[in-house]
Amino acid sequence: MFESLSDRLQGIFRSLRGRGLLSEAQVEAALREIRLALLEADVHFRVTKSLLDRVRAQAMGQEILRSLSPDQAVLRVVRDEMIALLGGDAPRPLQTSSRLPSVVLMTGLQGSGKTTSSAKLGRWLARADHHPLLVSTDVYRPAAREQLGVLARQAGLPVHNPAGVDEPRAILRSALSEARAVGHDFVLVDTAGRLHIDDQLMAELADLKTLAQPSEVLYAADSMTGQDAVRSAEEFHRRAGLTGIVLTKLDGDARGGAALSIAAVTGCPVKFAGVGEKLDDFEPFHPARMVSRILGMGDVLGLIERAQQNVDREQAQTLARRLRRSEWSLEDFRDQMRQLRKLGPLDQVLSMLPGAAALKGVDAEAGEREMRRQAAIIDSMTPPERRDPGLLNGNRRKRVARGSGTSVEDVNRLLRQFVQARKLMKTLGAGGGKTLKRLAARLPQLR
Repeated sequence: MFESLSDRLQGIFRSLRGRGLLSEAQVEAALREIRLALLEADVHFRVTKSLLDRVRAQAMGQEILRSLSPDQAVLRVVRDEMIALLGGDAPRPLQTSSRLPSVVLMTGLQGSGKTTSSAKLGRWLARADHHPLLVSTDVYRPAAREQLGVLARQAGLPVHNPAGVDEPRAILRSALSEARAVGHDFVLVDTAGRLHIDDQLMAELADLKTLAQPSEVLYAADSMTGQDAVRSAEEFHRRAGLTGIVLTKLDGDARGGAALSIAAVTGCPVKFAGVGEKLDDFEPFHPARMVSRILGMGDVLGLIERAQQNVDREQAQTLARRLRRSEWSLEDFRDQMRQLRKLGPLDQVLSMLPGAAALKGVDAEAGEREMRRQAAIIDSMTPPERRDPGLLNGNRRKRVARGSGTSVEDVNRLLRQFVQARKLMKTLGAGGGKTLKRLAARLPQLR
């Protein structure tokens, strides 16, 4: 998502480098290019105009025109305005009611990802020590309630599906009664998908809101749709009073500009984003981090948080001890590759690194295939061979190649890479002890 927009914007800022002081004509030329990049990415024309008007007002100031690094100065202005466009620096927390349970209505067009987002939100709440109850009031789409039940079971969450009740308001009343009786602190309501021009269903949504008195009315916005998503969000906000937006399918390859426009058009912040197909691929939306990634500035904090959630802390501490003792083996090499793959697809990880534009030519899929191949090679070795690669003579290397479905050249290449990596690890273990200790001392702060 946003790859085309990211490439265009980064190219514009690169063109400003090394020019010394900027002239007003150069700023205007850059703004024209930014306008084209935003419109080509499907950003709403009103949003584009408003954003560029604010950028122009600041970029024409003497601070920018006299800056010794004009590309960085203009970049800072564009970054700040795009962050403001998406709702500000900090993520917006999920609002709760003073009287439990807090009710969250999930709304949106049919096929926008409401049902999956409801289950993902429930999973996210459960991991934060809440006790959500899921319920679907969609009595129109065949098997809609059953779909939510399947996803809820996969997430290990309770779902309310009263037998013989087929009226949305009655289903919601029943779910609220169960939540109060059992002690659920959240009720997540997956409403029926509807067109914004369907007056009957929009009236039903207003009735459900009156009955539930929700703390949040979230709009599931499909990041892969175009400008119709903006028009729909406007109408949903007018009729139902949205409080936040959930961007779905953010891992897709669409242009994504419409998703950037919805927050500005409705005035509602983006609160969550679905970043993959798994139920755990759901996270609070950080405007500053998303904009930094679009502009090629990376998302180091996001990478650290992803590592905290997926990396085995005890295993990392064991590795640190082995590094200090110069005991790093092929098993450790394999385990580190597995830990890296837990962070998600390699292209996502690379996009979170500062200067990701310089890695644009890297074939992430080939990198993942190579890691799988190397893991298969190491798995085909015996435990003594993994601990002491010096045992791998010619015959043993042939056996390992046959066992892993690779060639002897692949085995030799892996061993050369391991020798180089072990030299680096020995350097860290011997001369970098103080660095490792400082890093270990900071780890508790990153929890």
